[in-house]
Amino acid sequence: MASQTISESDQELLLHKLDIFKIRGKDKRGHKILRIIGKFFPARFLSADVLKRYLEDHIFPRLGKKSFSVLYVHTGVQRSENFPGISVLRSIYEAIPVDVKDNLQAVYFVHPGLQARLFLATFGRFLFTGGLYGKLRYVSRVDYLWEHVKRKEIEIPEFVYDHDEDLEYRPMMDYGLESDHPRVHGAPALDSPSPSVSIYSMRCIS
Repeated sequence: MASQTISESDQELLLHKLDIFKIRGKDKRGHKILRIIGKFFPARFLSADVLKRYLEDHIFPRLGKKSFSVLYVHTGVQRSENFPGISVLRSIYEAIPVDVKDNLQAVYFVHPGLQARLFLATFGRFLFTGGLYGKLRYVSRVDYLWEHVKRKEIEIPEFVYDHDEDLEYRPMMDYGLESDHPRVHGAPALDSPSPSVSIYSMRCIS
């Protein structure tokens, strides 16, 4: 995962400052939420061991022994910048304590990329044990998120709303057939695709 080496203490400090993981708010079933912002993830500087230790020390204890859900925001994730790799993700998932896995109720996956959907549809059941794949809930627009999560209790970065707006003006981005840059305005918005079939730009990869 890490391509540039910094000390382990600096890696932990970076994780803390970037506020990638935040436990706040609840979904509409009353479960607390662990929000993860993929774009903020410093994959080039972070080792898997440091990440595991950070989660064990700062995140898992705060989840306690109660049910929770994960809100993962995939908007803006790029392989070269902030994607840790499938093998790292699997090793981290396997290191999660059994009781924490059992308490995970749902993973709300905001703005999944085309490759993310294809990969998870093909290999998700084999890579992630414990029924994680069956807990995935793809969310194609932020507005659809509020069907599952209490709006006033979750902070969503502005760039996520910006991407939503781009998708409304350039619907072909849903299918990975158009670049997500630059932004285009001035044309009437088209009806967005159904959340069950919507798929995103190939630049948002997984």
